[in-house]
Amino acid sequence: MRIDIVTVLPELVASVLKHGVLQRAADKGLVDVRVHDIRTYTLDKHRQVDDYPYGGGAGMVLKPEPVFRCIEAIRAESDVSVDEVVYLTPDGETLTQETATAMSLQKHIVLLAGHYIGVDQRIRDALVTREISMGDYVLSGGEIPALVLTDAMARLIPGVLGDAESALSDSFQDGLLGAPVYTRPAEFRGMSVPEVLRSGNHREIARWREQQRQHLTQRRRPDLSGN
Repeated sequence: MRIDIVTVLPELVASVLKHGVLQRAADKGLVDVRVHDIRTYTLDKHRQVDDYPYGGGAGMVLKPEPVFRCIEAIRAESDVSVDEVVYLTPDGETLTQETATAMSLQKHIVLLAGHYIGVDQRIRDALVTREISMGDYVLSGGEIPALVLTDAMARLIPGVLGDAESALSDSFQDGLLGAPVYTRPAEFRGMSVPEVLRSGNHREIARWREQQRQHLTQRRRPDLSGN
């Protein structure tokens, strides 16, 4: 899978890609993440990529010219067609595990990290195919959301995680939260690991975990359980 991240803060994005799951995914050749500095594509001699909004108002707007040139360059040099151009924005659809799973099946995705008060609407009208939000709040830019989405997709690609079952048992993967997990020691400061987890009875362990998932989901996220 190839992911291109278009941003005005390439150093911020690149630094995160050097660690953890995303680094391992790259080392295995399973995910190819490329970072593009929007300023590289501007024709402005001062490398300016933003300007004041028409009609007045506070803040600055990301100009269309460098974004169009950047995404057109990505399309031109790519060996496979771009499946989605995703704009990370507070007013997009809220990211869910279902969305991440579906997008992880794509071959090539471009992520546009919004900045300032937004991007010129013509970018959204002509280039963007999907708009995604991290939730009902506003961040300073779309770089962190782009990295969140990249991580959420990458870990679902077969071979990225060491344990093939890890991603399949994640919270939200099947609409339920995850069950509690424990490790050694069995006793710690008066608190014990549930006996069933130490029993070796895999059928009972699976049953306990499913019950715990149902209970936690109903208690913490009844919107997921439908109750």
